[in-house]
Amino acid sequence: MDLFSDSYRHLGNLLPCDGTVHYHGAVMAPQTADRYFDALFRDIAWEHDQAVMFGERIVTARKVAWYAETPLSYTYSRITRTALPWTAPLRSLLAIVERHTGESFNACLLNLYHSGSEGMGWHSDDERDLVRGGAIASVSLGARRKFAFKHRQSKETVSLELEHGSLLVMRGETQRYWLHRLPPTKKVATPRVNLTFRQMAM
Repeated sequence: MDLFSDSYRHLGNLLPCDGTVHYHGAVMAPQTADRYFDALFRDIAWEHDQAVMFGERIVTARKVAWYAETPLSYTYSRITRTALPWTAPLRSLLAIVERHTGESFNACLLNLYHSGSEGMGWHSDDERDLVRGGAIASVSLGARRKFAFKHRQSKETVSLELEHGSLLVMRGETQRYWLHRLPPTKKVATPRVNLTFRQMAM
């Protein structure tokens, strides 16, 4: 199911079963989103992402950063990262996200996609470091990109486009039953910054 119009903001849960996903659309003015994008693009301590696959360390073109209230460790793709302290823009964005979601978050994983040629394959955010069933709030800044979900058993898919300054929230059993991805595209030549605010087990 493709949801490529503003109407999906009013549909409630975007998933037909086994999880909860809400798309809030843009939660800030375009000029405000521009300022956050510029600040994060310039000042975040970006590093190329890494993963261990078949015993080999793979380095991606996409860059990542890991921030939190305390020096939390987070392991995914068999690589462990230690969080840097919140920056002022991240604290400000955290306040916006918590106000819109009614949730509390203690960490944020950021991704920098330089163009549409960079994406993310099918995966779920179900690492043991995360609170089981906890909310994950995704903020998109920069290029408008397609985002997709696929049910693990039925293979049913749901996709939408994430706009500049928008917020998407995944809750409940979403990570258990659904995969998600950011597919690469040749139609996008500009960068995107994605922030996923998370609830880490303490």
